[in-house]
Amino acid sequence: MTMQIKPVLAALRHHKAGTLLIAMQIALTLAIVCNALFIIHARLARLSQPSGVDEPSLLVIGNEWAGKPDTDQIASLIAADLDTLRKVPGVANVYATNAVPLGNGGNVLGMGHSPDKFQRVADSAYYFADENTLPTLGLKLVEGRNFRPDEIGQVDGKGTIQPSVVIITRELARLMFPHESALGKPVYISARPSIVIGVVERLRTPFVDSSMAKWADNSTLVPYRWLIPFTRYVVRVQPGQLDEVMHHVRAALYAANRMRVINPKDGMRTFAQVREQAYRDDRGMAILMSGISVILLLITGAGIVGLTSFWVGQRRKQIGVRRALGATRHDILSYFLTENLLIAVCGVVMGGVLAVGLNLWLMKQFEIDRLAPGYVLAGVVTLLLLGQAAVLAPALRASRVSPVEATRSV
Repeated sequence: MTMQIKPVLAALRHHKAGTLLIAMQIALTLAIVCNALFIIHARLARLSQPSGVDEPSLLVIGNEWAGKPDTDQIASLIAADLDTLRKVPGVANVYATNAVPLGNGGNVLGMGHSPDKFQRVADSAYYFADENTLPTLGLKLVEGRNFRPDEIGQVDGKGTIQPSVVIITRELARLMFPHESALGKPVYISARPSIVIGVVERLRTPFVDSSMAKWADNSTLVPYRWLIPFTRYVVRVQPGQLDEVMHHVRAALYAANRMRVINPKDGMRTFAQVREQAYRDDRGMAILMSGISVILLLITGAGIVGLTSFWVGQRRKQIGVRRALGATRHDILSYFLTENLLIAVCGVVMGGVLAVGLNLWLMKQFEIDRLAPGYVLAGVVTLLLLGQAAVLAPALRASRVSPVEATRSV
């Protein structure tokens, strides 16, 4: 092995510029690809995170009232709409709310053990809910009970919510009461205490931005109906009837009252469409990063092929001399593979350092997580295998050089 490496090192010293160029190309590719793969994995993992609701059975309708009705009129209009929707064939349940999980629009509150807003323990998204919310969304109640109809209040756009009871997610309950059950305990989201009457297994917040990831499962259901001109209806349909219900719901609502606007583009969405729109940027980023990674790997492989082919062309006489002195085709092949491996090893060592440095910069600028060592290791293995595969064709060409080449230029 030592006899093989010494002439390789001697040859590389005579081709410093090309050697450094390929090593740096490998290093930069490794640094970028490792972090790109890390970002891709994080984005794809977010796409499959459970929302806690029965997604295949849900339909979301965005309804805006025309004519500027007052709060009393809005209350009557919402009640009439809920009654209309329940009569549509295939509808199992429905409720009105301010936001939906993954909907990219909603409200946030701080929750604490006292009314002091500066002593809050956790942030939480809050959803206006009634006694139909849990069965409509298919939420799993792990402790306590559902809301009763007599507990549902009303609030307009300028009012403040001060619920006497709330239902929270298990993750939020763990943060608020890490060593005991949250059931029956008071929490503060306003000046007055709210008693936790129920805990659901999971309910994602409406927000999917990475800055919200730490409290993605912190949700609170408050027993209110929001009396503003824009209302979201969440409809649960019978299994297998989603398309049919979508076909009839809009017509039923307009037949009941035409003084409304339901956006023809996205005013009525299945939950699959809600999820797709919520993670559109993540999906696009994953595709972009994948494309960049593939292009960088192809460019690096092409660079190795080009440089090795150039070196083979320059060394044909030297290769012929070695063949005339007894070197086998395997020896020539091994020489170029070893030469490329040494360059690639230098490149991945530098690339590993660059990958960590790039990740630290991304952590500071964009608040992403720390790069796992496994991604660097996977990148190192990938670049080494790519380098050996790229050099194989020109190395095989070199191994076929005839000993006659030694005398052809004499």
